[in-house]
Amino acid sequence: MIIQLDSNITGAQLKRLKEKLKEIAYKTTHVSTQYSDYIIGVGKREFDIRAIGTMPGIRDIHRVSDDYKLVSKKWRVEDTAIRLNEDIEIGTGHFTLMAGPCSIESEEQIEKTIAHLARNGVRIMRGGVYKPRSSPYSFRGLGIDGLKLWYEKAHAAGIKIITEVMMVEQIEDMAGYVDIFQVGARNSQNFNLLDALGEVDKPVLLKRGISGTIDELLQAAEYIFSNGNERIMLCERGIRSYETAYRNTMDINAIAMLKEKTHLPVIADPSHGIGLRRFVSPVALAAVMAGADGVILEVHEQPEKAFSDGQQTLSFPEAERLYKRLRQAFELRETF
Repeated sequence: MIIQLDSNITGAQLKRLKEKLKEIAYKTTHVSTQYSDYIIGVGKREFDIRAIGTMPGIRDIHRVSDDYKLVSKKWRVEDTAIRLNEDIEIGTGHFTLMAGPCSIESEEQIEKTIAHLARNGVRIMRGGVYKPRSSPYSFRGLGIDGLKLWYEKAHAAGIKIITEVMMVEQIEDMAGYVDIFQVGARNSQNFNLLDALGEVDKPVLLKRGISGTIDELLQAAEYIFSNGNERIMLCERGIRSYETAYRNTMDINAIAMLKEKTHLPVIADPSHGIGLRRFVSPVALAAVMAGADGVILEVHEQPEKAFSDGQQTLSFPEAERLYKRLRQAFELRETF
């Protein structure tokens, strides 16, 4: 059960509400976000919902049987929109492109990528300054100094940035230079990190775990929401399976299923999803037709010279062709 509270509810009214829920053996949790206040009620006893809903200080009440309640579509029928500024909105009928290198490598690379994105109307640049790598000897990013340089260049060009945060301790230092925090697949169930991101008023892109189920992804998002941050996007980026012909198994089914289960925007990451450059475009197009609100892509001026993930990274000309096709696919989908 989700009870949305009036903004002017009194302390006495809130106390009486909690007492009423305790009488029917419901455990309550008070959730306060940047937009509203909620009481989450968990219990099994049947009761007349009107007995609660008519109490003073209550704006709305909903039965939600899912374990993930706040991110469920069962109570918020209209999809969530995440606004970065007056010109950039993610979700609710908008199609969003995010693109950039796997790793931020140099000032020259940043400038060339920004110029490429600006020419093609892509307003969000992805890139990593802290890189979780399988090998400790691989390039692991430029760190906070690289982030500051990147932020300065991108914002001068009117481009927002999304980058991965790996530890709770990094959030404070990064927050002033990040528009969207990304939680990578390896951290999708790092609950301390999710809790901390719930306390930050910055959008969060939450990637599905390497072997994570859809319900586990939604439960992870619930951690962020229940700690105060409603500005969440979910990302399907492929899961680990028995198949070895490609990097991951891109679960196109998950995109359609997530759009059914949650009001949060759903972003597709075909670069990691298949991990082979020549197949990124068709998989990206399939994701759009399955219902994705946006696509995040790895692009580089010279993928063969990229410090990381060059095998799945599109060149600038390849990316330009795909941007056009993705926008066309979205327009076609909207006519269905």
